Amino acid sequence: QVQLVESGGGLVQPGGSLRLSCAASGIFLSIYTMGWYRQAPGKQREWVAAITHDGTTNYADSVKGRFTISRDNAKNTVYLQMSSLKPEDTAVYYCHAQFLSAEIWGQGTQVTVSA
Repeated sequence: QVQLVESGGGLVQPGGSLRLSCAASGIFLSIYTMGWYRQAPGKQREWVAAITHDGTTNYADSVKGRFTISRDNAKNTVYLQMSSLKPEDTAVYYCHAQFLSAEIWGQGTQVTVSA
C-alpha cells in the first residue's frame, strides 16, 4: 500500500518550534517532488513549502524565513521544521508527493499555536 503518514503535530506556544515528519511507504521518495500544505478551519487548503528531488526548495511568503523543508531519502522521510510559530499557523498540515501525473496525500497532522 502506498501511504504518506504525517507525525509531529501538537500544541505549541506562539514563538515556539515544531518539526513535522512525513514517512512514506510503498514508494521511494527520491524521484518525487515533496510538499507541505495546510488547511485551517473554514479556509481553503494552501501550499506551504516544496522540495524537489535535487533539493531545490520553495516557500509560501507567509512562512518564508520561519519554516524549512528538508528530505532524507535514505529514511524515505520529508520534514518541515517550523520556528517562530504564530497563531495563524494553526491548521491541519498535509504531506504531498508528486511525480508526473501521480499525486499522493497524507491524512494530515494537527498543529495548534496558542498560549
